[in-house]
Amino acid sequence: MRSKSILLAITGLFVIASVAQADVIVYPKKGQSNEQMEKDKYECYSWAKGTTGFDPMVTPTASTPPPSNQQKSGGVVRGAAIGAAAGAIFGNSSKNTRNSAYAGAAIGGLRQRSQNQQSAQQRADWERNETNRYANARNEYNRAYSACLDGRGYSVK
Repeated sequence: MRSKSILLAITGLFVIASVAQADVIVYPKKGQSNEQMEKDKYECYSWAKGTTGFDPMVTPTASTPPPSNQQKSGGVVRGAAIGAAAGAIFGNSSKNTRNSAYAGAAIGGLRQRSQNQQSAQQRADWERNETNRYANARNEYNRAYSACLDGRGYSVK
């Protein structure tokens, strides 16, 4: 289950990477040949990669491991057992035991649901942070790449 979650997160980063790679358009303002333009693009790619530490040609990876996304269960059963035990200890009738078990089940279920929601929120926060980290690094690279090409006489949009 965990490897499936990691795979989904990295797949999301692939989608971002493929969209981001198409966002720079280069046009020769000074009549540079295609051969010269390709040479300049490669040199600017190398310079921007070295300057920013970001390589758009490398498969994106997560900077931190994802939080566990396992949904836990059993809160209702555990709560009922604890409630029944408490009812048996503190009560003197089977009705008290049964009512305590129902109350324990309800509390256990609510607590489990709350923990599962917190786990899902942590996972969503992690995914958002990883996506933002990648997008920021890519934007910094694009700025450096564009500045290099602009300095060599290209229009970059």
